Amino acid sequence: MNLSSYDAPRGPRMTRRVLRGFNAQAFAEARKRRGISVSDLARLADVSQATVFNWEGGKGTPQVDLLARVMRILEVPIEQVVTIAPDERYPGDWRVIKGLTQPELAAAAKIATTTLRGIERADAALTDANASALANLLDISVEEYRAAYQRARQRPAGTSV
Repeated sequence: MNLSSYDAPRGPRMTRRVLRGFNAQAFAEARKRRGISVSDLARLADVSQATVFNWEGGKGTPQVDLLARVMRILEVPIEQVVTIAPDERYPGDWRVIKGLTQPELAAAAKIATTTLRGIERADAALTDANASALANLLDISVEEYRAAYQRARQRPAGTSV
């Protein structure tokens, strides 16, 4: 066997979608308004300085759990840096604005994470019980959650949620 042609086996790749609606400029402004340096924010949030610089420079977006942690440090609501108008939000956007991961929200709603994923992608049916539970946990009305679900169902092909 020739080593130059050998591809080492790789484990499963984890992909993270880009955080829809993340506003890098609003994030940088929030940090500056609080008077916290990139170095201090990175240290307090347990992320690298490069990570914060990349978020502020629009070269990357945070995972929802990291964003929630950073925004707690900055004492700023996530909604100030994830700037999607309420009438344009999908179900997953409401979850992100609350700073919850899919597994966290699914556990709180007592549903499987795969079920929540299907609801957020609008691939799975949204039952009355799930709509009620999810809306309650997200502090929005059932009507708002159903409207977000319908927007996700009616989005153009190829549009991510």
